[in-house]
Amino acid sequence: MAKMAASVVEHGEDAFRKLFKFYKRRNPPPDFSDVIDFSKCLLSDKDSQSFWVRQCMKTYPQKPNVCNLDLHMSPTETEDIWGKSADILRSPPSGKREPKTLLEKLRWVTLGYHYNWDTKTYSANHCTPFPVDLHSLSRHIAAVCGFHGFNAEAGILNYYRSDSSLGIHVDESELDHTRPLLSFSFGQSAIFLLGGTRREDPPTAMYMHSGDVMVMSGSSRLLYHAVPRIVPAPKDDPSHPALETQGPGSGPDQGLTQNSTQEESALVERVSEEDWAVCSRYMQSSRVNMTVRQVLGPGQSFPETPHKRIDGSQTEGCHHGSLNGGSGAQKRRRSDSSDTVV
Repeated sequence: MAKMAASVVEHGEDAFRKLFKFYKRRNPPPDFSDVIDFSKCLLSDKDSQSFWVRQCMKTYPQKPNVCNLDLHMSPTETEDIWGKSADILRSPPSGKREPKTLLEKLRWVTLGYHYNWDTKTYSANHCTPFPVDLHSLSRHIAAVCGFHGFNAEAGILNYYRSDSSLGIHVDESELDHTRPLLSFSFGQSAIFLLGGTRREDPPTAMYMHSGDVMVMSGSSRLLYHAVPRIVPAPKDDPSHPALETQGPGSGPDQGLTQNSTQEESALVERVSEEDWAVCSRYMQSSRVNMTVRQVLGPGQSFPETPHKRIDGSQTEGCHHGSLNGGSGAQKRRRSDSSDTVV
């Protein structure tokens, strides 16, 4: 069984898809012995994740940010996703089959420059303020990794249920690929496949646990990747503290910025037990992943077009104007696979 994953990629023609199907398979279940677990020797504090979990569930889905529910529901119906879901999720399960709450129907939320899933592009006329707290966290982590001056301009939050997956794709829509892509994972674990620069290159399988941060930069920035399967977070293992039902610890929560500046730490608030009751109920069977990107490099801007600002205010990390040389106007290559959670 230990060599089964390797055997499915020997032919090479579409090695990535074969391994994707192997790990997505339900019956018989796949062998996970070849999946790399980088966090075996690392310790993590579940309290450090609570603030960001709450932001992903309560704050970031709020308007003017955009979510998948906006595609088939009216603005008034999606105006307060948390408020319309919280009371139900706080209540103990009744044992009966109940309709899903709006939170449970979330699949994605976009921040800052809003990604267009049809054209796979960003544009200057579809931009709202990027969250200050997430901008600060991203800038700090990028600086620790040697990328000083990182400007968080776009974010995509993916909400996975236990049967969700994310298709094979490459994140290439940003105009500047010299800046890293930051990925933050919370909740249940995932099998993450990281391939090569070609769609058919065989991938490496690794776990992504709650609290893990992945930085894709340099030669890895444009590698194909996917999430074929969500798996239960490790239990009773101090190396992988799952998000539990009891509330976060007392005192200010330092988020994922334990060595951050005083200014950055001040942005992070302790999560109330009332809010955590909702978050923990949701995260017992779900995973949330947020990716942060810098869309434009120094001196770059989108081609000048008529702007219809969503909120009419100046935004942090949003630039406007014309692009000399027109490189931003060139049609970008579309991946031949899905980059949305299903």
